[in-house]
Amino acid sequence: MRHSSTGPSSCPTPSLGCLPGSSSTTSPSGDPSSRQGDSRGAASHGRPLGLLGFAGLLVVAVVLLSSGGCALLRPPPGPPPLVWDSVSPPLLVGDVELEGPEPLVVGIPPAPGRYERDLDVIHYDIELVIPPENDRVSSRTTLRYLREVAGPHLVTLDFTGMQVELVTWQGRTLDFRHEDGLLEFAAPGSPGVFDTLQVEIMSRGVPADGLILRDNVHGQPTAFADNWPDRARFWFPSNDHLSDRAAVSFTIHAPPGRRVVANGVQVAGPAPADSTRTGGVDGLLTWRWESAVPIPTYLMVVGVADLEVLDLGTAACGEAPASPRSDGCVEVTGWAFAPDTAHARRVFQRAPEMVDLYVDMFGPYPYEKLAHVQAATRFGGMENASTIFYSEQAIAEGRDLEGTVAHEIVHQWFGNSVTPADWAHLWISEGFASYFGPYFWEHVEGRQALVDRMEAHRERVLAAPVVRERPVVDRTPENLLDLLNANSYQKGALVLHMLRWVTGDRIFFQGVRRFYQTHSGGNAATEDFQRIMEEVHGESLEWFFRQWLHAPGYPEYRVEWSWNGARNEVHLRVRQEQDSAWPTFRMPMEVEFQLDGGVHRQVLMMDGREWTRTLPLPGEPLAVRLDPDGWLLARIHEGSQIREGR
Repeated sequence: MRHSSTGPSSCPTPSLGCLPGSSSTTSPSGDPSSRQGDSRGAASHGRPLGLLGFAGLLVVAVVLLSSGGCALLRPPPGPPPLVWDSVSPPLLVGDVELEGPEPLVVGIPPAPGRYERDLDVIHYDIELVIPPENDRVSSRTTLRYLREVAGPHLVTLDFTGMQVELVTWQGRTLDFRHEDGLLEFAAPGSPGVFDTLQVEIMSRGVPADGLILRDNVHGQPTAFADNWPDRARFWFPSNDHLSDRAAVSFTIHAPPGRRVVANGVQVAGPAPADSTRTGGVDGLLTWRWESAVPIPTYLMVVGVADLEVLDLGTAACGEAPASPRSDGCVEVTGWAFAPDTAHARRVFQRAPEMVDLYVDMFGPYPYEKLAHVQAATRFGGMENASTIFYSEQAIAEGRDLEGTVAHEIVHQWFGNSVTPADWAHLWISEGFASYFGPYFWEHVEGRQALVDRMEAHRERVLAAPVVRERPVVDRTPENLLDLLNANSYQKGALVLHMLRWVTGDRIFFQGVRRFYQTHSGGNAATEDFQRIMEEVHGESLEWFFRQWLHAPGYPEYRVEWSWNGARNEVHLRVRQEQDSAWPTFRMPMEVEFQLDGGVHRQVLMMDGREWTRTLPLPGEPLAVRLDPDGWLLARIHEGSQIREGR
């Protein structure tokens, strides 16, 4: 319930939900619970304030402090909608203008160099108050960041849809501007180069996205973060880009009967919350989680719900440097709503086995634990670091999600630990997970299990318009969700499958492992993967990467053949009939000749729009097949024998 004050009350220090000058009066609109976007037009935090404005703010602050009053933060009247192309005057530090960058629109990738903010966040401490009504949040976010240049500077953070109440920098209250999806303030300066500085931001409201507040499939209140690709900005101020990694900790004040799960490990709670930290809301419990391994903001999540915890065992024993356990193992758990625990256990039960396989393939498991959580997410699965979220509805309906589990576990290495350099290289995340997820079934059931899954990928790719129109490494989408397509997933997986064919298993798996070891805990582009594969292979692979990842399409082969009985030779002709705008593909191709007494196979390097070879054979072929084992992404038209030369 809301806490309302009936008269003046003391608010000695700002708390979540309790700020100097807050009160219980209804908003001017008469609606105390209306949604809140970025504040615009209010002199205290909607307009840039120079030195004169800062002095005015101090006067306002004195008046507010003298008025007392403390209430649970609630959304003020809704502001005008965001205007992304609006232009604001610069913030001032003295007489120096500090102009901020253009806002990064949600879903639109930044142009090259656009996100260079000279800001390296090294730690987020996110504190949330979630009231029993589950209809709003109050938050305190403390960021520690590194400055490489001393002196006054503009700090620009991504933040939208919440009301900012207070910004303090190194303990000093600052003016700020909050509009167009950005929170900006002018920091007076730092004593020296490479200083670690701290800013604290207090906010309140109803997140429009990113932190989903809703009832679950069973009618129970839940709160789950869902940040991909750049939706963290909707619920906490951040440098919301996949290139900036930071450690993160969460302090969550939640109602009894709800558990909290987050990145990293639980280090405290549940314990009765201090009401001075919750704006006077009594009866909440405080939970504390910490992740010391730096991760991008899109992987920082928390879940608050009535969840049952399932013990699934341990994995990666001796190969999990971030694990806090004395045995060096990773604890693997499932988290599900009570009516769905039986199916959740069936879905998640092989997770430890999967982790152990991928540790052997790629290297040590990078995080503290691995939790599989039934959650609110717009995706079937979301690979949040150490805390994977799965569609609550899919689990409640009893769907088979084992393939999704393997896919999301692979992401802990590729996507999370090795993160794409920018979204154009998304295949390094999704393509790798779409290949090595199915590889688990090759490991446990045999090669045909992988072949069948690659055939399903191939059918999806051949039917997808985006594959015919755009390359895998694609910088054109204006909405990042458009990158969740057959290029990034299925074609990316088939590129790895073909690379394995070209290089052989030993080179392929050695190269993938070296790629992970080289770039774990950082970002990597397609060129980084190519370079490492070439080092291991000992030959240039420029031709392979150029045609498969930087151009659209795939080859369409038509094969014809004739038999010369006098010479015991087969004449083979293969034409590439794909769109003329697509590359002419060069690939080693296995050709199978079905003979009366058995099968004869040869591997031939095929290139050119029309390719011919004359080959000796022990007998006349009954049929000719290209790529009989399904290594290639191609549409193959197997023509008939040309009767000539007999």
